[in-house]
Amino acid sequence: MGQRESAVEDMVNPWQGRRVFLTGHTGFKGGWLALWLARRGAEIRGYSLDPETVPNLFTAASVAQGLDDVRGDVRDYARLESAITEFHPEVVFHLAAQPLVRRSYADPLGTYSTNIMGTAHVLEAVRKAPSVRAVVSVTTDKCYRNQEWVWPYRETDPLGGYDPYASSKACAEIVSAAYRSSFFPVDRLQEHHVALATARAGNVIGGGDWSEDRLIPDLIRGFQEKRPVIIRRPTAIRPWQHVLESLHGYITLAEQLLAERAQFASAFNFGPVDNDEWPVERIVTTAAQMWGEGASWVRDAEPSVHEDHVLRLDVSKARSELGWQPRLRIETALEWTIAWYRAAQQGADMRQETLAQIARYQDLAPWAVSNLPATERGNIP
Repeated sequence: MGQRESAVEDMVNPWQGRRVFLTGHTGFKGGWLALWLARRGAEIRGYSLDPETVPNLFTAASVAQGLDDVRGDVRDYARLESAITEFHPEVVFHLAAQPLVRRSYADPLGTYSTNIMGTAHVLEAVRKAPSVRAVVSVTTDKCYRNQEWVWPYRETDPLGGYDPYASSKACAEIVSAAYRSSFFPVDRLQEHHVALATARAGNVIGGGDWSEDRLIPDLIRGFQEKRPVIIRRPTAIRPWQHVLESLHGYITLAEQLLAERAQFASAFNFGPVDNDEWPVERIVTTAAQMWGEGASWVRDAEPSVHEDHVLRLDVSKARSELGWQPRLRIETALEWTIAWYRAAQQGADMRQETLAQIARYQDLAPWAVSNLPATERGNIP
């Protein structure tokens, strides 16, 4: 967004004073979203379990400042319903989940209960909260029935999932669609005033993620410990994007839902431009070069559990209907990510560092990066 657009946004800010209920605020994506919404003046109540890792973004970036921090499990319906109804939110962002593929093999029941029943609990609590106007339920790009083909998946493609994680997120999509049809029908939006959408984002990267079995956190741990990082499937292709790209999509979607524009109460993909769907080996090699200090990686001879090889997203719906499009090329997303972890390593104020990246992202024109020739992409800050 350019300076003129930033000025317009400051004058017409739909988030100033807006009451937002956010599940998963102690997580990676939830922490970034909480900071962004707070920066824009929203009144936020976060509902989540304690942060899972040490360190974590929630603590490092002091996410708790400026929001009502409530600890709870989305599987605890009574506590969740009370937290929502007492707060009287207008907007609900549902991000709480068990988000890890390999953990879903170790704990399938926990994955299913969190991702399916947790989603049902949130939507049931929304049904009983007359204040709610907009709901964005976040799932994943892995909710599609993966055909291992080269074509990107569209929102109309069949849902599915080989592993417990992917299938649980496909089920969460089905639960959301059922609640929309049964209780928040689009053709009666002017009567019930609850617009419900789902968001399917690609593989997000960015500072502050220390999760187990995720590519960037694994790389950073290895780089900092000066050991070769073991990479499971270097030829796998994923729709990589900076975390701010997907969050920008969620926020934009919520704004349309608040305006009671019925056509946006549906599913939306958020992913990179086509040629940013890099194989893992290109991601790790580029990240190692950016880190320096002899950073390196090796291939895992026994990658264990099944994981999809090729996954691409078609984001034409978000681009044409929402006016959303990626602002950062993957090289720049990696640069921002490495810079964040470097700053944390050097003891910087990570709340200010994180807010600075959010501000920097907002000041980018949507077309500033995606339309540049490849030879110039590396010069984008």
